[in-house]
Amino acid sequence: MTLPRIVSRDEWRAAREELLTREKAATRARDEVNAERRRLPMVGVDKEYVFEGGDGKATLLDLFRGRFQLVVYHFMFAPEWEAGCRSCSAFLDQIGHLAHLRARGTEFAVVSRAPYTRILPFKARMGWTVPWYSSYANDFNQDFQVSFGTDGCEAVERPGLSCFLRDRDRVFHTYSTYGRGLDGLGSTTSILDLTALGRQEEWEEPKGRASELGAPAGSPRVRYHDEYED
Repeated sequence: MTLPRIVSRDEWRAAREELLTREKAATRARDEVNAERRRLPMVGVDKEYVFEGGDGKATLLDLFRGRFQLVVYHFMFAPEWEAGCRSCSAFLDQIGHLAHLRARGTEFAVVSRAPYTRILPFKARMGWTVPWYSSYANDFNQDFQVSFGTDGCEAVERPGLSCFLRDRDRVFHTYSTYGRGLDGLGSTTSILDLTALGRQEEWEEPKGRASELGAPAGSPRVRYHDEYED
């Protein structure tokens, strides 16, 4: 094992300050990329998808649960698998209480191609409470490029995340990312940064995005998750 070299406190502080300059530049660059992501055009989702979840059949619009935005995590779980993907499971373990997203008009859901009868016991085993839906009876996974049929006897799946925006009863697809694009995600702010409305803070560009759709004008002060009004 190659360990960091040992230096004096003054040498460490100088090296840390040099790195801090680069970290701040990376943060500013990330803010610029996030702003460009919010400026991306969007495309209407006119195809009817019917999912199966804990409350029975549901459309893509139903997955919003009345909120303005929807973030879907494409969890790798092929119909013939006995259990869900381990790396996807590790990702889902990172997702915190959804109240912080929902306070910003954003719903989070998991979608897999496995039948719901296979999803339900695995979800219970993992102790997750996030909304999870089966796309077994539709082309959602294929259309959003996370399932590719089979390679010999094995299903070809990849993890991903897709963001949607609702304007009344019309659903729009705003963003998707896959593979390494999921690195660093899991916190409320990192997920909101992928959406068209962002964190809904005053400093974000473009201005006024959230208020134009009737979403909360500026995110509320961070609260205990049981203090938010839904």
